[in-house]
Amino acid sequence: QVQLVESGGGLVQAGGSLQLSCAASGRTSSSDTMAWFRQAPGKEREFVAATKWTGGTIYQDSVKGRFTISRENAKNTVYLQMNSLKPEDTGVYYCAAGQTPWTLANAMRRSSYAYWGRGTQVTVSS
Repeated sequence: QVQLVESGGGLVQAGGSLQLSCAASGRTSSSDTMAWFRQAPGKEREFVAATKWTGGTIYQDSVKGRFTISRENAKNTVYLQMNSLKPEDTGVYYCAAGQTPWTLANAMRRSSYAYWGRGTQVTVSS
């Protein structure tokens, strides 16, 4: 089992920044891929970014150049630095962990991830 706890969400004005954190505990060695997803009200949960503990990152097109996913292996923590935030970035952000071959399709697929956090709310006001 892997436990994931997100933090860092909040209310920010458009153009502002937030950094989300995801602390992983338990059998983290069983999950080589970490990702962030988000879910806006009335919409499906969508992929935002992913990274492997050994390196490599993948981003959804709408966040490229604005968001950065990174990891601190010693702390089993993954971060999502979000800059130039837009109102359409509003939603609940979820951290996910899984074991999957490293391809764009696999990283974007919710079923690739066996473990999920409870989410943290991000609200961007216009």
